Amino acid sequence: HGKENVDSRHNRGRGGETTRFHTVNVAQPVRFSRKCPTGWHHYEGTASCYKVYLNGENYWDAVQTCQRVNGSLATFTADQELRFILAQEWDLEEKTFVRKDQRRFWVGYQYVITNRNHSLEGHWEVAYKGSSEVFLPPDPIFGTAMSEKENVLCAQLQCFHFPTLRHHGLHSWYAENCYEKSSFLCKRSQTCVDIKDNIVDEGYYFTPKGNDPCLSCTCHNGEPEMCVAALCERPQGCQQYRKDPKECCKFTCLDP
Repeated sequence: HGKENVDSRHNRGRGGETTRFHTVNVAQPVRFSRKCPTGWHHYEGTASCYKVYLNGENYWDAVQTCQRVNGSLATFTADQELRFILAQEWDLEEKTFVRKDQRRFWVGYQYVITNRNHSLEGHWEVAYKGSSEVFLPPDPIFGTAMSEKENVLCAQLQCFHFPTLRHHGLHSWYAENCYEKSSFLCKRSQTCVDIKDNIVDEGYYFTPKGNDPCLSCTCHNGEPEMCVAALCERPQGCQQYRKDPKECCKFTCLDP
């Protein structure tokens, strides 16, 4: 349905009399761009949302924080996904645990040490077996806070703050003592987010983010489906008015 500029329509009512309808909202196609809660970044390629948490936590506490928001520490399925992560501006504050031009985040890999003879030997594993098919990082740089007793180290992804370095995809992988404190990157599935920024559960009705507060949709796999639009009658006795952007058929009269 194309957008119409319709002030009034004449329809034939019961008994043959003419009834005047004032249409304020006309149903039209809506492109839903918000599939993540505020503060999360959406990537279409994996239908996922990503967020950096700045409060420094050790690896195990970071795991729990991600789980509380229905996510996990981020793992990556392809180079394109990693390039997306590296290119983002993460709204980072001055509070950081490394140099200002470099950012390190806990991510969802662990380095298992198999030999400590002349040099550290080992291999990367995905921290949680429930993760989907992922790629494993290359050989890491070993952190400075390593313990002789630790046989498992935790992964930090280092990216760069400067835009030119970010967009060239420069990054490093570190294997660090899991009890060090660091920022961390959570990943979760895309979700339905309503017009008031609430997260909507699968199968529930909601009004998606967009320009039409009179749209009602069903949440299915993080997407709004089977949408129905309501049409609003113009407020009576008011010449100039403003529609409420978040409440259906709610107006503010601007007349003197």
